[in-house]
Amino acid sequence: MEALIQDVISRKEKEKSEKKEVKTAKVIDTDDELRRIVEGIKTSIKVVGTGGAGNNTVTRLFEMGLEGGDIIAVNTDALDLLYAKASTKILIGASITGGIGAGNNPEIGEQCADADINKIAEALEGADMVFITCGLGGGTGTGSAPVIAEVAREMGALTVAVVTLPFTVEGRKRAENALIGLKKLRKHADTVIVIPNDRLLEIAPNLPLNDAFKVADELLANAVKGITEMVTKAGLVNLDFADIRAVMKDGGTAMIGLGSSSRDTPIEERARESVEKALRSPLLDTDISTAKGALV
Repeated sequence: MEALIQDVISRKEKEKSEKKEVKTAKVIDTDDELRRIVEGIKTSIKVVGTGGAGNNTVTRLFEMGLEGGDIIAVNTDALDLLYAKASTKILIGASITGGIGAGNNPEIGEQCADADINKIAEALEGADMVFITCGLGGGTGTGSAPVIAEVAREMGALTVAVVTLPFTVEGRKRAENALIGLKKLRKHADTVIVIPNDRLLEIAPNLPLNDAFKVADELLANAVKGITEMVTKAGLVNLDFADIRAVMKDGGTAMIGLGSSSRDTPIEERARESVEKALRSPLLDTDISTAKGALV
């Protein structure tokens, strides 16, 4: 009898052990399957910097590290492109300009983009979201950005342009070029985020112009990085691509405001202080009461 009881107990322990092994194996299999699914639905985000300012921005992004985004530099100037930092580089219009740039002529920039539209399409293939960043007013960025936006949108990607308007001291011609380019860009991009460079001088009136350009590059880089990593980087409150698309699809013109709290502010009040400062930011040169959505 004791032998029988012992046999039953031993068999029960063995069965329990086998069930545990099967359960563990199932959990592992499930996790592997979940990882495969997550990889399959991972949002593909591509950031294109075109022209001199655009290349400066993506170079800064490359140095900062962009989690979950592919960085692409586009230019008509082979030398500028050589020194840009990006995972992919595209020289456009070499047959037109010989690789020496668009000469501040947006029409040349547009022709160069059209000439190598297949290269652009190939680089953007598979993207769910495309950022296009440039400084409006010059030749390459102003001319090529609308072409790149059109390609991206036709491929089904959520297309967001993040651009600067030139400083007044850069002259009337660049200002006129910028407004023409902005009008075209609005036609082809879902959302266009505009940063007026003159506003930087309101924030820091004694800032030398060379430093102001660097601040503009930093602003563009941080805007792109912030929105990208809302999707790709885990946080306390996660947003998915559907959330971003809901706000930015056919969003039109957007503005950006920056705000931060001081170290002396109590922890529980820092979020409110940051948001209030962002809403009062000189960069936010518009009435937000009619805004359709916001990303914080």
